[in-house]
Amino acid sequence: MRSQMAPSFHNHTNPQDTWYVLIGIPGLEDSHIWISITICSMYTVAVVGNIFLIFLIVTESSLHEPMYLFLSMLALADVLLSTATAPKMLAIFWFHSMDISFGSCVSQMFFIHFIFVVESAILLAMAFDRYVAICYPLRYTTILTSSFIGKIGTAAVVRSFLVCFLIFLVYRLTYCGRNVIPHSYCEHMGIARLACDNIKVNIIYGLTVALLSTGLDVVFIIMSYARILLTVFQIPSWVARRKALNTCGSHICVIFMFYAPAFFSFFAHRFGGKTIPHHIHILVANFYVVVPPMLNPIIYGVKTKQIQDRAILHFSPISTCC
Repeated sequence: MRSQMAPSFHNHTNPQDTWYVLIGIPGLEDSHIWISITICSMYTVAVVGNIFLIFLIVTESSLHEPMYLFLSMLALADVLLSTATAPKMLAIFWFHSMDISFGSCVSQMFFIHFIFVVESAILLAMAFDRYVAICYPLRYTTILTSSFIGKIGTAAVVRSFLVCFLIFLVYRLTYCGRNVIPHSYCEHMGIARLACDNIKVNIIYGLTVALLSTGLDVVFIIMSYARILLTVFQIPSWVARRKALNTCGSHICVIFMFYAPAFFSFFAHRFGGKTIPHHIHILVANFYVVVPPMLNPIIYGVKTKQIQDRAILHFSPISTCC
């Protein structure tokens, strides 16, 4: 490895000249091959499933509705998130390719944080979509126009760039030669903890940004669904009430899968160092970047009849020919 061949570090190291070593999941080295097979399978399903979902939504005019346009954005973000992390993880597990330059590490960190904040904004937009559809059905088409959806997408991207300013905080730190990251991919606190400076600013800034971006998204999502439930339970017809709840079921499942492991990993990295085994934290972080992207198209495919019908119709000529 490059870290073994490199000359000894001086007291202070220029980060641009540093190569880091990602060691995978410390404590579970003997299980790396089995974990990698699982991750590879999930990553393959995630990429194929989400690309097919995007293809279906783009090519089927009947799916050109706000709900499905937001779903296509979510599918694209899932592909990018898993692709930003899984290939390097598999290279570590299979080929022991553990070296990564400081620039590549920061770039990976940027894309992970950027895509995460974008996905959070998309989930908020999808909750808003369900809120308008159920609470203000007569105004749905006038509120959620194509231009409005485009503005939401643009705002999500711009906000993510502003939030991900935290990557520059790792440049202000002084590094003293430690270059081993006990993780399978690069993230903000993993790099910051290698510095010999006080990283309190990084911790506070990261926590503040998380609470003011994704934290507020969660609050608004909860508020949206509280209003939705109040409206649904005022519907006299049980059939109509059940139909309204079914339209939200898949979204609630996706929200839980997205935020629960993300916040677990976030707080465990900052406050749970002595109570949560490190390999558990890293294992959750590894599966977090492939499990939700794998399950999202499956959940929407199973619970959304329109997508089921379009998928069956898409493959029906093949079955007819055979």
